[in-house]
Amino acid sequence: MKSLTIQGKKRESVGKSSTNALRNAEQVPCVVYGGDEPIHFSTDVRSFKNLVYTPEAHTVVLELDGGEAIKCILQDIQFHPVTDQILHADFYTFTDDKPVTINIPVRLTGRARGVQAGGVLRFNMRKLRVKALPANLPDEIVIDITPMRIGHKKYIKDIRTDEYTLIHPDNQVVCMIKTARTAIADLEDEEEEEEGIEGTEGAAEGETTAEGTEENTEA
Repeated sequence: MKSLTIQGKKRESVGKSSTNALRNAEQVPCVVYGGDEPIHFSTDVRSFKNLVYTPEAHTVVLELDGGEAIKCILQDIQFHPVTDQILHADFYTFTDDKPVTINIPVRLTGRARGVQAGGVLRFNMRKLRVKALPANLPDEIVIDITPMRIGHKKYIKDIRTDEYTLIHPDNQVVCMIKTARTAIADLEDEEEEEEGIEGTEGAAEGETTAEGTEENTEA
């Protein structure tokens, strides 16, 4: 998984007036948990550009006061309900030998057979909660939807792996192909007909070759 470095400054004062002053200066008050005690710090709001406003998942190397470096993940973030300004962020420190839990983006590949037949793709879960050792955290979870027909669903149980644990029930639907009003029947008959035509053409070509062989033999 990709890692992102964030520069921060430790906070001595954590009162309301101090917090408001930070926000007015385009600084975000933050806390990192998981150590011996919580560490309060602030960082420039632009530090979150490649951490929050991106479909990719990242771990974070937090450098405080230009020295101390802490490996962590973004655990929670609060936005202003009207302006979407980042109000506060919580981080959680981790070590390489202990599992961490993080949201990982899901990417669908291919063009579903059901969509080609007129169905509609429903992408229910664009991020999944994953628990794993840091070295086993994937950048993304890729699902090939090419074989999916109208009515097919892709469940959590269908994409489980030994490399990491998905923190979701087996019967939760990640994506599905629903019927649309304009959907045509997603039948195998058409494929069978096409295969039959190809087989007939192949047989015809075989006959031509055989005839050619016979002519050569006679010659």
